[in-house]
Amino acid sequence: MPRTFDQIANLPLTLEAYDLEPLVRAVSPEFTRRSTVFHLRGNGEEGLGEDVTYDEDDQVRQQQSGPALDLAGEWTIAGFSHHVAVLDLFQGVTPAMPAFLDYRVWALESAALDLALRQAGRALHEVLGREPVPLRFAVSLRLGVPPAMTPMTDRTTAYGDVRFKVDYDPSWTAAFIEQLVAAGGVDVIDLKGAYKGTIVDVETDPDLYRRCAEAFPAAWLEDPDLDNADAAAALEPFRDRITWDAPIHSIADVEGRSFPPRALNCKPSRFGSLEKLFDFYDYCAEHDIALYGGGQSELGVGRGQIQLLAALFHPDAPNDVAPPGWDHVEFPRTGLPASPLDPAPTATGFRRRDPSEGA
Repeated sequence: MPRTFDQIANLPLTLEAYDLEPLVRAVSPEFTRRSTVFHLRGNGEEGLGEDVTYDEDDQVRQQQSGPALDLAGEWTIAGFSHHVAVLDLFQGVTPAMPAFLDYRVWALESAALDLALRQAGRALHEVLGREPVPLRFAVSLRLGVPPAMTPMTDRTTAYGDVRFKVDYDPSWTAAFIEQLVAAGGVDVIDLKGAYKGTIVDVETDPDLYRRCAEAFPAAWLEDPDLDNADAAAALEPFRDRITWDAPIHSIADVEGRSFPPRALNCKPSRFGSLEKLFDFYDYCAEHDIALYGGGQSELGVGRGQIQLLAALFHPDAPNDVAPPGWDHVEFPRTGLPASPLDPAPTATGFRRRDPSEGA
């Protein structure tokens, strides 16, 4: 099969200037989400990409610095990627987490691809020779401590059949698991065991791992803590349903797993460069590894871009890329787009449009 990246690598790109657009949303009293949209301009066109770096200081510092990067020039997509790889994207400051460098690279390269395609008068799916397919999505939820069913039942009451990706918590009791099973709709259980030293770390409970695996025989079991010998033993009979998210930034990370995965969560921004992402798509297709999409709490254009990629590469999966609003604490009781989602690619570029608007 042809290498996917080669189909975009030589797209010409004229970049004259760029601007930064700050976005912000108060997610909870404890957390304010900030992101930055890159607006790259050239030849009368504009390309957009979103930096989903989570650290507030990193985002504010970038926004206050303004368009300080040396980006202008005549490029190809491959040439621009090589140029970005040698730039100091954090201007002498070490990012709060190493992954944040990939997130910023992704913002620049996705904006460059959008701009190059618009300058060429073509859409991404046309260049790749892939038809975007209506996108099945799951809604990602935390159920609280102590856990409650209301985040799920409120959404199913309002919208009917909704699929879910739920965050495991060691506070789950046998009775609560029974309630989850009875409610239905759980496609993925995120065990959060691959996160270490973060605000989303959770305690590993091997017996609860086992009970969850038994109670949800069709659900993917994401990011278990297999460094814990008892947890690894508890999940040994269920290895074909273990998937990975947080550790996967490259093909090498897949090959470094202790056993070959049957499925993986694909978050495009984790890969940074378009080349790494598209090579990952090719690798998973060649090795029969199923994919489902994941988001990074995007506030702007980045959400539509990952939805479009999921619609092109893995549409019929529990993609954790629900439209904005589905994950809000006070979610709209009417009017949210339902699954499957219209991929709605724009006529040119690398973006998804609102289906209610023109192309």
